[in-house]
Amino acid sequence: MYHRNSHYAYFTVIVLCLFLLACNNSEHNSTTKEKQIVTNPNDMDEVTTDNIEAALSFAVANAGKVDDTIKLQMVKAVEAFYKSSKYKPVWSKKEKWEPLADTLFSFIKNAELQGLFPKEYHDKNLQSLKHTLDTDSLKRMDAVLWTKADLMLTDGFMYAIYHLKHGRLQPDSLSLNKDSVLAENFFAATLKTVLEKKEFTSTLNTLQPKHKGYWDLKNGIKRFLDSMDRRTYTYVTYPYKKGDVKDSTFFIKNLQKRLAESNCIDFVNKMPDSSQLSNAVKKYQKNKGLKTDGKVSTALIKTLNISDAERFKRIAITLDKYKQMPEKMPEKYIWVNLPGYYLQVWDKDTLALESKVICGKPETRTPLLTSKITDMVTYPTWTVPTSIIVKQYLPKLKNNPNYLSRLGLRLVNGKGQTISGSDVNWAKYSKGIPYRIMQGSGDNNALGVFKFNFNNPYSVYLHDTNQRYLFKNSSRALSHGCVRVQEWEKLAFYIARNDSMNTKPTDTLKYNTDSIKNWIAQKENHRLDVKHQIPLYIRYLSCEGKDGKIKFYDDMYGEDKLLREKYFGNK
Repeated sequence: MYHRNSHYAYFTVIVLCLFLLACNNSEHNSTTKEKQIVTNPNDMDEVTTDNIEAALSFAVANAGKVDDTIKLQMVKAVEAFYKSSKYKPVWSKKEKWEPLADTLFSFIKNAELQGLFPKEYHDKNLQSLKHTLDTDSLKRMDAVLWTKADLMLTDGFMYAIYHLKHGRLQPDSLSLNKDSVLAENFFAATLKTVLEKKEFTSTLNTLQPKHKGYWDLKNGIKRFLDSMDRRTYTYVTYPYKKGDVKDSTFFIKNLQKRLAESNCIDFVNKMPDSSQLSNAVKKYQKNKGLKTDGKVSTALIKTLNISDAERFKRIAITLDKYKQMPEKMPEKYIWVNLPGYYLQVWDKDTLALESKVICGKPETRTPLLTSKITDMVTYPTWTVPTSIIVKQYLPKLKNNPNYLSRLGLRLVNGKGQTISGSDVNWAKYSKGIPYRIMQGSGDNNALGVFKFNFNNPYSVYLHDTNQRYLFKNSSRALSHGCVRVQEWEKLAFYIARNDSMNTKPTDTLKYNTDSIKNWIAQKENHRLDVKHQIPLYIRYLSCEGKDGKIKFYDDMYGEDKLLREKYFGNK
């Protein structure tokens, strides 16, 4: 009997300990009381100050979490700001909103106008809190609600200015803006500037790129949003892993769901067989005016994924790409936008010239880069890149050693001597050859009659072409990686004039526009050193602002698709 009672006693003690431990843990899972009524408005700020300090102490120790519904994204910066101001509330005073609070509420609610997503800045919680505090006189006396509102407004502001300045993309090798990591005091200082000067919009504008293209795009957002179809469609990720049953099943379910959203298949509760899926695809293709073959392809998935919601993400991605550009662009520079198939020359914010371009095919992409035009060549020779040799020429040379002569190409050894293809054992080469394949200068040369060189590790350049008829095509991703320029002559003359205008009396310039014309007329090969090298930017922007509207280009390399899936999948 004694042993039985002792067992009960031990059991009771353990239960009590567990109960007390659970109670203790529950207290630490919450930063503030559920409710804290302050009857005198004059006391509200003092109580809220204490609450803010306690809430931040908890949030810093718990990865930004204030409670089960609120997580601060910029918790260290928020803590640094409030610490410097002795934890006093800044967005309200004595149970009334400060004027700047209304400005910030509106900014967050309409964050899409900035290419941002309102939900990232506590929009839902803030709008609900504001409505409660504005309409319920009893809850207006609750210091807990004012505490949460102040913290979320500050965090939302700081997270927004971080995105406005740096965007959401990871800095890449092209970014010349090295200030990608900001100290907590930057956010605190910016917020203090806004609070002291009462200059909300102008302060935020100073954080953003000065690039004209950035503001042209932003200025077109309102018009886009006004007519935006906000229906949400299932995004279909493609291609999937071949042979992976789990991955292919997920793909089919997503495709089925997306087709159902377009009323092309009438069930989603079971997997379709191949015939049902093919018929659904055919119905969708017919509705969209596509070839009705019932086949799943990259082109089909691209069409399925086009929606205004996805277009908005393209806008956001493009704005963020501008944020990776230098804060100040050069006075003069050459700008190539691959999806737009154009080249521009900018001179002191004036568009000096514009030209159509042809860029690399998706399988031989034109690389994104920043460089400077170093020299120009009239009637250039062409040395075939190794990638073309391996993929195109080598297989044919193994069958026909004299294949190059049919194309007007020469095989050159290390001594610069031309040799016969029949003297080479092509069978032993697979990844490259110890020879150069060259095409002599002339009107039939692949580079045309003019070439612009710039330092880069990809062996690409700007040049004329012997296939000028291709510029009439709307889609011009057709080259092996180089950029073919329709208005190459205007570009050459601009560079020549720039060199002439900036030549010092002691300098000797060995060319001008007249000499270029003469050499081309005489079909002479000359290399022209550019003394005042003009910066070159080759970029990939799949949309831009034009006359107050937003123009979208084909994401032909799938660059934005990858960025969307990596950074904007949950937006």
